[in-house]
Amino acid sequence: MVLLKGFEIEIYTGTPQGEIVGLSDKIVAALDGFMREPDSRNVEYITQPSQNYENLLCALLRPRRELRNYLNRLDNYTLIPGSTLSLGGSDRFLRSDPANPYHDYIENTYGTKVVTASVHINIGISDPEVLMRACRVIRMEAPLFLALSASSPFLDGKTTGYHSTRWGLFPQTPSHVPLFASHADHIQWVKDQLVAGTMQNVRHLWTSVRPNGDRRPYDLNRLELRICDLVTDPIALLAITALLEARLLQVIENPNIDPLTQSIFSNEELVTLTAENEAAVAADSLDAHLRHWQDGRSILARDWITQMYQDVWAIAKQRGFSCFLSPLHKILREGNEAQQWLQLHTVGFDSQRVITQAILATQEREIELEDKLCSSLSA
Repeated sequence: MVLLKGFEIEIYTGTPQGEIVGLSDKIVAALDGFMREPDSRNVEYITQPSQNYENLLCALLRPRRELRNYLNRLDNYTLIPGSTLSLGGSDRFLRSDPANPYHDYIENTYGTKVVTASVHINIGISDPEVLMRACRVIRMEAPLFLALSASSPFLDGKTTGYHSTRWGLFPQTPSHVPLFASHADHIQWVKDQLVAGTMQNVRHLWTSVRPNGDRRPYDLNRLELRICDLVTDPIALLAITALLEARLLQVIENPNIDPLTQSIFSNEELVTLTAENEAAVAADSLDAHLRHWQDGRSILARDWITQMYQDVWAIAKQRGFSCFLSPLHKILREGNEAQQWLQLHTVGFDSQRVITQAILATQEREIELEDKLCSSLSA
């Protein structure tokens, strides 16, 4: 068994010099498959669910190439890596749809803290009770996936002290979300939040992990990991996804893996512990000191990831996707994107030079992967 996988990719548009420019209204009008976010400076596309990693690779690249071609026709615009307004603009909100009342609420309540780019990884799990248990486990381990993906050390041209400024500042909503003991528990909780106004609608659940489906909270069929910063390299993103899938397969096959029964901590204590772990990883990513959800032991994020990799590698090998898991070694060895950018900054590169170099590297990587692995795409 392998699981269906799909991505929601949010990405900034702008100039080759790194200035982020709001173009989503034009993009959405001109191209199929792209959706606007509340702020016009980023745009979203969604890949079709697939079990096959090779298909997913091309599904990630194809819309980006189409978008790049359009941006080039529009003017000399490009795609900009990173998950925050790295070089400026966080003092204002640029609405993509001024008539949308939900966007009114978002702008007035959160401001530009939500004007971020990210990747949401969706993995299909059809049994709602298994899905709830999977969400409990991955909620505890979501910081590890942020550690691998962090790509937002800058804001308004300055370092912030975070590796993931996006997650460090992001307004998780509602402010307190428990571990759901069952599907019925989740349904009742969502109903209560809607009545209380802490959620404006069923989509207004902004946590590291949530159950998702076509008629939330009733019809649920996938786990959505929302914590990751934007990962522009598709090979790195597929490696992170392979780790998540292998861990979920392990959880599905072993009903005993459950924070509600395997941990020395209460539900409330687990929520506090994972919030602290998320904050630690937002600051230090792979070098963060974390507490393990089972017994509270101290463990470095990179060591926990290495341990998980070793635990699930045989599962990935048996299912035929271990080759997509192995690039994690490179991230652990060389650092995530934020750490690489900060290394350049330390030796004298200013933030604009770091970002402009990343813009070029991202485009070159896409061309390389298309030529080698998606050559069937038409020119």
